[in-house]
Amino acid sequence: MKKALFSLLVSLLLPAGLAHAQGKTDIYILGKDKGSVSSMQAGGVTLLDARATAKKLGGSVELYAAAKQIKVAFPGMYAILSAPLSEAIINAQTVKLPSEVIASGSRIYVPVQFFMLPQVQKALDRQITFEKGALVVEKNYNLAFTDKEQQKSYDRLRFFRKGNLSFTTEQKNKHTVEAIFPGAVLKRNASVRLKDDFVRSFSINQRGKDVLLKVILGKNAQNWRLTEENGELVFSVGSSLPAVSAVSAAREEEAEESDLSDGPSVFADEEEVSTPVMRPAPQPVLKSGEPVLKEKRKLRIVIDPGHGGKDPGATRRGSSQEKALNLTVSKHLYNYLKKQGFDVKLTRDDDTFVTLAGRSKMANEYKADLFISVHTNAAKRAAANGFEVYFRSDKATDAEAAEVAAFENEALQYEEAHYSFVDMLLESMAKNEFMNESSKLAGHIRNYVYKEPGIGIAVRQNNAIRQANFYVLRGVKAPAVLVEMGYISSAKDRARLNNKAAQKRMGEGIGKGIVSYLKAEGKISK
Repeated sequence: MKKALFSLLVSLLLPAGLAHAQGKTDIYILGKDKGSVSSMQAGGVTLLDARATAKKLGGSVELYAAAKQIKVAFPGMYAILSAPLSEAIINAQTVKLPSEVIASGSRIYVPVQFFMLPQVQKALDRQITFEKGALVVEKNYNLAFTDKEQQKSYDRLRFFRKGNLSFTTEQKNKHTVEAIFPGAVLKRNASVRLKDDFVRSFSINQRGKDVLLKVILGKNAQNWRLTEENGELVFSVGSSLPAVSAVSAAREEEAEESDLSDGPSVFADEEEVSTPVMRPAPQPVLKSGEPVLKEKRKLRIVIDPGHGGKDPGATRRGSSQEKALNLTVSKHLYNYLKKQGFDVKLTRDDDTFVTLAGRSKMANEYKADLFISVHTNAAKRAAANGFEVYFRSDKATDAEAAEVAAFENEALQYEEAHYSFVDMLLESMAKNEFMNESSKLAGHIRNYVYKEPGIGIAVRQNNAIRQANFYVLRGVKAPAVLVEMGYISSAKDRARLNNKAAQKRMGEGIGKGIVSYLKAEGKISK
């Protein structure tokens, strides 16, 4: 009782337009009731609890209640929604929403239309609609049974169809007609009994990559046909059939004149798309040993020499500074890749300071195909040594990997700019679509640094590839790895890192690993 009186009092005290009707919205996924989520009405728009809805759809969520913001991620996409804005930031692009996002207590409510956006439907590979007050999630279907019509002289079965959809029909025996829709995706299997004199029953089912419609005819079924009428597919059965549309009539006439009269009838969509004649493009003439690039432009690789300027990175007494070692090896890597025919860019080519976010931004503006950040490791344990290569993950491989990431991320202390919450969130997004490619790239680099003679730094096959949350790799829209060439804190590794011949070999070993990865992935010819 007290709770009801309190809610009433709050609604009376709130200004007009700020009191929202609370309720529940049901969610159906592939025909199954998945429960409900909290919702509200505001200005004629239904808003859903963003966190609860995204989780029911299989997404991951980070809620920042104090900032009135939420990050929703689905495969291949992320979205940031902020109250009270009527927009969403999706994969760094602003998308308008029909009403404002609303923060209420610890919940963020977003317009239901957000979950119906093409970007969300594509990420989930689902069709999402809002029907009769419920959020309905279905397969990306292009065929569905919609309705039946029973008249005195005929029955008709109606089917929704979308896009280019062909079919074949065949009367298997006196009482059975089958239609096959090659490559169709059925919304849902159906089996219906009409029990009349034209159609006794029918079923439509997904059979692998095709859909099968089977109709059991009644005793008075003298004629039948499957035609397209006003954008629908209609199966008609009766003693006398109704007239078909002009499109369907023309379609039947064409079928009768074709050489398919002795076999199954075939009907396609109205528009026929001609297939262009494809001719192989001329191959470029390249020097011996230069990779043949399959793209129209050369592949672009960004090399990021870690630290620089006021940020020295790891240091040891004497002349050993990480920022200098990183730059020297990065230049050797740059020269190797340029000779291989790639477009290559350094985030810095001298002793200057570049912010961590600025490095990934530089890679994205360059439209990099790969991003390689070159670093030198350090540890409190003097025994720590060896070459390692990392790819980004929110979860570190182990405590030691997390410690390495924390050290490299300390460069943030040198950055004078303070980013907005949204900017930080965008930069912190793990690009899941590149995580697998980044791990493959890391493997090739490890293997070729291991094979390269003259480096003299241990490469342990079982744990040289690691993952951790490196700030500099955040937001890079390409496979990205961070190389730790060795430990400056190890006397043995430090001696090799300061050896000019070993530095050149290290750059070439990393470069050979990059080329090996690109060949394996079909980016360049083998």
